[in-house]
Amino acid sequence: MSLSFSFIVPVYNRPNEVDELLSSLSEQDYQKPFEVVIVEDGSTESSESVVEKFKDKLAITYLKKKNSGPGDSRNYGMERAKGNYYIVLDSDCIIPSQYLSVVERSLNDDYVDCYGGPDAAHQSFSTVQKAIDYAMTSVLTTGGIRGNKAAVGKFQPRSFNMGISKAVFQKTGGYGNIHPGEDPDLTFRIWEAGYDTKLIAEAFVYHKRRINWNKFYLQVKKFGMVRPILNKWHPGTAKLTYWFPTLFSFGLLVAIGLLVLGVTWPLYFYALYFGVLFVHSYWTNKSIKVAFLSLVAVVIQFLGYGYGFLKNTLLLLFSKKAPKELFPKLFFKTK
Repeated sequence: MSLSFSFIVPVYNRPNEVDELLSSLSEQDYQKPFEVVIVEDGSTESSESVVEKFKDKLAITYLKKKNSGPGDSRNYGMERAKGNYYIVLDSDCIIPSQYLSVVERSLNDDYVDCYGGPDAAHQSFSTVQKAIDYAMTSVLTTGGIRGNKAAVGKFQPRSFNMGISKAVFQKTGGYGNIHPGEDPDLTFRIWEAGYDTKLIAEAFVYHKRRINWNKFYLQVKKFGMVRPILNKWHPGTAKLTYWFPTLFSFGLLVAIGLLVLGVTWPLYFYALYFGVLFVHSYWTNKSIKVAFLSLVAVVIQFLGYGYGFLKNTLLLLFSKKAPKELFPKLFFKTK
């Protein structure tokens, strides 16, 4: 199969991010033509002038549409793309120069119709960005599900760095209108359709995640909120490990409560875990400050995800309503 790549990038009010992304794509060492499809998803801050800057360096298709969410915008872009293999990126990513060459080589050696790659922290990232990146990607926190070779089980690509063949897109219909959670939902439907996925560990991107602590908490809480919905839709994919953040958070609160009563030993387990995290983050990032902030990020991540997961699991368990009725804010209207 002769591969023809189209990058698909939904954008909502992020012209500065688009500038950085296109700049990195213009420096790819890949020698064959490729397309970049920018989908402006109802933005009030247009990226059109930024796109114009790169028209002589990249083959760019610039599309505008009403706001309907990232999943529908990715579908919109793939429907109009010229390539036969779509690479979906978030606008807050920077792409290493060897990325496309690595992807093509991996697919030629071991073809799959869907792949995912990891995200990494760039040296220019702030300490908070590096700490959040560590919490989101470490095998000690998320089990490596976002691109670590040590991850257990089939790899679930994420839409900040995800490749999909035209055949798979046409077979599955692409992303649904749930958000977040549209990427694992698509991955599960890809598996159900009989296609394989894989991790291309060397096809990493630098994912900037321009968020503060409060936004990070809200983001991970939403991740926790959508997981019970995905478990309901795809019951064969449910895992006991999804309960870990909830149990971790509950146990931490109990340990703190027991400390007030003079019982200290439960906190020793948490002290050991945080100690291992600190050392691992320091070894990974070579920064004491990042290592300390990584502990803050992990606590926020577990509390937010754990609360969202428990809350929506109970609501789905005791309600006869469909997820879209129970949680309308987690679904975009596409029509």
